[in-house]
Amino acid sequence: MDCSLWNDNRQGRKEPELHQLTFSVLYVNNFLSPGTPDLIAYLNETPACLTQLPHLPDDLKPYQVIVVDPFHIEANELQSLQQFVAAGGGCLGITTTIPGDDSAAVLFGALPKKAGPECELRVSFTNRGNSLGVRLPDAFYVSGTFLPLSVQDANVDVVLYADWRYTHQSVLTCRSFGQGTAALTTIQDLNQPTFRRIFYRLLRRLANLAEPNQPLQIGILGYPPSVGELHAKATISGTPGLQLRSICDLSQARLEAAKEVFGSIELNYTQDSTDLQNDPDLDLVIIATPPNSHARLALQMLEGGKHVLVEKPLALNSAEVNALRDLAERNNLLVACHQNRRWDDDYRSIKLALKEGLIGELFYMETFIGGYGHPCGFWHSEESVSGGTSFDWGAHYLDWMLDLMLGTITEVRSTRQNRLWHDITNADQERIQMRYANGSEAEFTHSDLAFIPKPKWYLLGTQGAIVGNWRDVSIYEVDSLHYYREREIPSAELGADLSVRRLQGREQIIEQSLPKPPQMNFPFHYNLADHLLLGEPLAVPVKHTARVVAVLETAKRSAEHGGRTEKVEI
Repeated sequence: MDCSLWNDNRQGRKEPELHQLTFSVLYVNNFLSPGTPDLIAYLNETPACLTQLPHLPDDLKPYQVIVVDPFHIEANELQSLQQFVAAGGGCLGITTTIPGDDSAAVLFGALPKKAGPECELRVSFTNRGNSLGVRLPDAFYVSGTFLPLSVQDANVDVVLYADWRYTHQSVLTCRSFGQGTAALTTIQDLNQPTFRRIFYRLLRRLANLAEPNQPLQIGILGYPPSVGELHAKATISGTPGLQLRSICDLSQARLEAAKEVFGSIELNYTQDSTDLQNDPDLDLVIIATPPNSHARLALQMLEGGKHVLVEKPLALNSAEVNALRDLAERNNLLVACHQNRRWDDDYRSIKLALKEGLIGELFYMETFIGGYGHPCGFWHSEESVSGGTSFDWGAHYLDWMLDLMLGTITEVRSTRQNRLWHDITNADQERIQMRYANGSEAEFTHSDLAFIPKPKWYLLGTQGAIVGNWRDVSIYEVDSLHYYREREIPSAELGADLSVRRLQGREQIIEQSLPKPPQMNFPFHYNLADHLLLGEPLAVPVKHTARVVAVLETAKRSAEHGGRTEKVEI
């Protein structure tokens, strides 16, 4: 992490604080937890400039916050720590130790008391309105030894508590000490996703960084009926910290459709994109136009000093992507792609299964989308506008695949079939094959000629396999003429039913279903707000999207040359 300040240098208004200021953190490695490496990796993706040392140094002045187990330091080090906090520094004590004396209570105003068993605990914010918890779940679960904190001072704020036998037991406290702040926690599950975000946010607070005090103002450029309404709902009331201000579309009919849904809310409506570009109160523009206009409009908004979120695909080739990235970096702005399918339940289940080593090392993967049916007559089926068949769903599927199968791609090969639907310029079927430097292989197919669809997912590992089969779900509605009407939910919008076959022991093969995580409301927009307002890592940074576009571009070149194998390094 570059420790220089990431400032937003737009002129003409009082800017919202985008909270990308870096701050210095000393992490003393005298607290051992299996989740520490993952926490450190997470913090290194944030504006926290992290220094790791095995012990407290004599000079603490270079740091704004110190993370340390206060019960594994010498008396003179504790005194030095107290002086550091009293002078305006921040300290986060983290421990699983019951101290031999109460000397640290002077600093923290709380001490661990008698330890309980190792177990899973339900943890909640004492104050649900605590700004540390914005856009986070009301409660979350952690594993580890139950070690409650005994509050020793009335001025101590209990930030988090654990439910314990019908009582609330403190597990994270915070208090002012001199001109600084000291916090203490006994939570050991440092890899728990919600807690590590609280951990980072607490570091920001201990570093005296200001809390965001106004929402980011959002404009939507292009208002297609489905995704336009999704972004509007997400930014009107769905995501704390984001506030819709303007909607722009060339079609007056679409603007009127938006007014039908959101007419009770004061918004700006326009058919001219320069109105968004030149609006000094607009912070971020969401581009939801056809793909062949993505790069041009995104560059226009970046030139106007706006952060930019683009519908997939981000662009149609790597040259466009590089131009966007270069301009965004020069202007200290965000450019990102709306890869919202990263939160689909089947993908998240597979991601977790691979992380836990359920099928060993992944070495082969296939994904499929399609069926039999005439492609739509809209721009999605026009290659000059859409980019081609694989640029539609393929932008999501390849994003999944490249995130699941890590490593360098060295070969890409693609083939097309144009056999039946001659009224469109997209292919009836496209297949993209990728080979990695370590020999692993991955394949994506999109077909509109598949009378019998292949499974959505097929993954092979060294100790098991995962298959994801399509779900067929219908809704029956009362109909006065025909008694009932059947309406199918598009299978592409449903997560696949996942099953895994794997080794148990040395010889026995077992089969089981993979559970699915709960659905979340507007998770992409939540992550976007967390990044822009607090500096938390983007789940899908532009470097990930750039790889997807590079594969799509290479596959298109391969198909144009009859399925020639393209040597690459992606």
